[in-house]
Parts: sequence; structure tokens; C-alpha cells
Amino acid sequence: MSVEEKVIERKMLLRRAFSRAKLFEIGRKLAIPYFGHIYSPWAVDEERAAYEIASAINDAQLKEIFNAYTPRSWVTFHGRHYTFEDGLLLLKGSWDKIQSSLRELRKKYGASLDKVLRVLLEAGGGCSQWEIAEKLKERVDPTSILADLERMKIIAPYYEGDSYREWIIQEEVASLLRMELGLLKLEASAKPLYEAKGAPTRAEGKVDYVALERLEIERMDNELSAFLSDLLKKRLDATIRFGKTFTLSALADYLIKLFGPILYFDSLLSIVQQYGLADVEIVHERGGAGMRTGWNLALFGDPGTGKSFATRDMILGKPDAKIPAHGIPGRNRYAAGMTPARFIRIGQAYEGRVFNFIIPEFNDWFKYKGMVEPLKLAMERGVIKYELHREVIGPYRFSSFFSVNYNVATYSKGYETTVSDPNFNAIEDRMLCRLHRLTKERFVELAMSQRRMALGEIDVDRGAQRIRDHLTLVYAIESEHPLVRGRFPKKPVLITPKAFEAIERARNAILKYIPNGSVGFSARLENMVLRFACSASLIGYFGSGLDYIPISEDAIKYAIRLYVEEASIRSRGAFEPEEVLGKLKL
Repeated sequence: MSVEEKVIERKMLLRRAFSRAKLFEIGRKLAIPYFGHIYSPWAVDEERAAYEIASAINDAQLKEIFNAYTPRSWVTFHGRHYTFEDGLLLLKGSWDKIQSSLRELRKKYGASLDKVLRVLLEAGGGCSQWEIAEKLKERVDPTSILADLERMKIIAPYYEGDSYREWIIQEEVASLLRMELGLLKLEASAKPLYEAKGAPTRAEGKVDYVALERLEIERMDNELSAFLSDLLKKRLDATIRFGKTFTLSALADYLIKLFGPILYFDSLLSIVQQYGLADVEIVHERGGAGMRTGWNLALFGDPGTGKSFATRDMILGKPDAKIPAHGIPGRNRYAAGMTPARFIRIGQAYEGRVFNFIIPEFNDWFKYKGMVEPLKLAMERGVIKYELHREVIGPYRFSSFFSVNYNVATYSKGYETTVSDPNFNAIEDRMLCRLHRLTKERFVELAMSQRRMALGEIDVDRGAQRIRDHLTLVYAIESEHPLVRGRFPKKPVLITPKAFEAIERARNAILKYIPNGSVGFSARLENMVLRFACSASLIGYFGSGLDYIPISEDAIKYAIRLYVEEASIRSRGAFEPEEVLGKLKL
């Protein structure tokens, strides 16, 4: 065993257990030179920071760090020298226990166990049961093997969605498994088992993140195809019948029963945005309108107000909270923990493709040096080129969308506090933005909705399955997925003068309440609420036998409400939206 090997394992443990801000705080407290030149946690390179701390401490100091600073609640670690689980750090390794477990499982499963482990190792990231079965190309059912491997802490859950799970071999266990499978020899004179990732001397640029992301895109494509294939075989007729009577109002009623009359609207926005991902052409009676249905969504405001629930849990699902997935399978890229530089790099893999990036802490991305301009271009679906001292990324056109949370403390001042954030105006005109304040009413609805779902008072599973099937089928038709191409016609959305007249009436009513020279929003807001209305109208695909989808009355009403509320917020509360909506008889 080399000293460096133990340092690297400490580095991996620290990096997993603590956030960038905590590492910054720990490094400053220990007076480590690297941190003396950094004045903000957002400037910290997490790998480098963890390595610097790991190099400067011993085991006793590591124990003190875990006692003084609360690690992330979900973290586990099973290394050669350290173990961390159930909130407890042990200064001893887990490898002996893992090796004993492997011997036990080999007696039970024989060569099948090693085959499953090899597939997981080759994946290098999250891997599903379906992917493992596909790669084995033989009659090996990995179900019970995966369950036993997880129970014995040899693999860990990576992602849990609606009837879909992924597992991962964590970094500290991978070297042991490679040794056990004969892929790596353990000798006294051998190099350290762990690569010194994050060390100052490590050469950068060895990982081809774009190639890895293309594998992730392939996995997502397969997830969509598998779901759609199952839908077509088992639930097609039921989905079409459901679609003939399904409306935006019916979706709203379903969500109001789940969450109440305040919280429901955020989830409505998220689901309507999913319909818009088909990026359907919007036309008028004389031809193209120069618009498509896709748009970006940002929920901003106080932490703990349900933003992540609406943008992440409702779309991807959260089984432990009894929330099934409502979003399109395989079309939502969850980007938690991803740096903006990594995003700009992997964005090349998405050129010409339309996905939705779910980003839980979008405000963090703007705190990285040089990121504001490329992120603006990404939100505009523009051409991105980003130059680093060792490489040039792009140029490429980013063609996907965002669903993000932007955390700011609004307090009672609401919008005024938010706009003091110098980076907020970067997203304000490029997204539909909805303000969150933790009012008494919102707090009560959060508590009551949790109670209703915990007690099973609402059949959310059945409702979610119907909505997700309908959404996926409409998306597949409008995006001309190979499994449905030619079976159903692709239809544009027809926007009529009536929709523009409704917007104009709302605009005139709003302007009467705003003092001269203080309009706080641009014409882009009108464009985005029209895109919202057209996306929402896709819900009516099966409700009409026309060769186009007419913009619905419900969609216009909700778009006007959204327009008035957002205009009020962006105008610093110059008028009460209820007054304008009352004038408009909405």
C-alpha cells in the first residue's frame, strides 16, 4: 500500500461527502495554501479541493472533519481503507467484507455473476437491468443478481424512476472488482489502485466527455423506444380513447386534486412544456408563423417551495414520495452535479436533437467565470463557441431546452430581491419564469398534498400512467419516431387571429395599470406565452379529425393568466394580477 493510494481514497470520500461550499470552508479552516487564493466557493475546483485537503490531513483529522461538518445524507463509501454508511465514518475498509460477499454470490450464481459485474464496470456509469440483459445477449436474468449485489453494498442505486432503475459500481469498489475479475493485478510493486484524479499533476483532457454523453443519449433513446414499444403493444387503444376526451382543463383538474389550487400550476407548466418538446411547427392560415412549440421554464424564488418537485419529481418520478413519472421517458437529461463547463462541452452531442435539461441549481452555473454568455446562447438555441486555454469547444448549435430552478431568497419583497441578482436578467427574457414565495397558503398546500398521497387518497399511479402514455404517444407522432412513423399523421398547431387578439386585450389592460416608462417586460413574454398555448393545444391531438391542431380556448385562457401574472411580477408588482384578470373576465 502506498501513502498516495490512501490519500486518493480520502480525496474520493471527501469529494462525495461534502459540497463545494463545505470543501471551501474546510480548506480555509485548515489554512491550506490552495484555498488562500480563492475568495468564493464557486471558484473552487472540487476535485482539486478534495485532493488538497486529503493530502494535508491524517486519519484523526479526517474523523474530526466528519464530526464537525455534516456530510450529505445519501452518501455511502466502501473503500479499501475507509467506510462510510448510515452517517458513520469508520477508519477501516470494506474490501474484506465485499470479497466475502462475492465468494458467497459466486456459489449461488456461478459465472453469471461475473458477467453482470463486467457489464456494470464497462458501463462506467448508471446501467439498467434492461441494458445489462441486452449486452449479455444470452439467457441470464440479472434481476436477482442485482438485488443481491445491492443488498451486499457491492453496487449502489444510481437512478430510480417509474418502473425504471439504474445501478452503479462506485469508484472505490471498482478497483477491487477489476482485481477479482482478473482485470487488474494487486502486487506490492504495482501502481496505486486509484488514479490520482484531481491531483495538481494530473494531465487534463483524457476523458472524452462528448463520447460518454453520446452513450447516455443512446441509453435515453433506448428507454424511449422500450416504453413506446410497450405502449403500442399493450395500451394503444386505451391511450387513443383517453386522448379523445383529454383536455388542458382535465389535466388541471387532476393536478388540483393532487396539490391544491396554488401548487398545481407549476406542475401544469412542467407537463405542458413536455408536450412542447416535440418542437411542432406553429402555422397560421396563410402559412408558417416562424414559431415552434418548444420553450424554456424557470421556477425561481425561495428554497423549499416545491420548485424541484414540479420540475424534477413530477417529470422523472420519485417512488419514495409515491410520485410516478409524468414526463417523456428518455427525453429528460437530469443535470444535478454537472458543472456548466461540462454542460457546454457535452452540448455538442445534442446538436440537432431536442431534449430537456433539468437543472436543480441553475443560479450556481452563472457563478462560474465566463459562463453567462454561452448559457445565454444555449437558452436561445444559438451557436455556442467556448475557448479554454487548452481547447476550443464548438462552434455548434444547441437545440435542446431547459427546465430549471433558480434559488434566491425573495422574503416579503418578492421580485425586488430577485432582480438584484445581476445574472437573473440573463434568463428572464429567455424563459417563462414563475416566482415562488413560501406563503402560508403554499405551506399548507405542500403539507396537505403530502398527506393525501401518503394516505393513498388519490389514484395517482393510474392518472400518471394515462397522462404519460398520451404525452409520449403525441410526442412520438409529432417528432416522427420510427415506431409510429406513417401510422399517424404529423400535425402543425394552427394559431388564429383570436389568440393574438386575446393577447392584445391583455396587454392593453396591463398597460393601463403601469405608469409610463416603467414596463418591466419585453415582447418576448408574449411570444413565450403563445408557445405555451400552442404546446398545451397538443393535448388535443386525438380530439379532432382535422389535419392540424387548433389552438384551444382553454390554452388561450391559461396563457392569458400566465401573461398577466408574469407581467405583474416583472413590473415589480406595479399592479395586482387579480384586478387585470377581473377586467378580462378571467
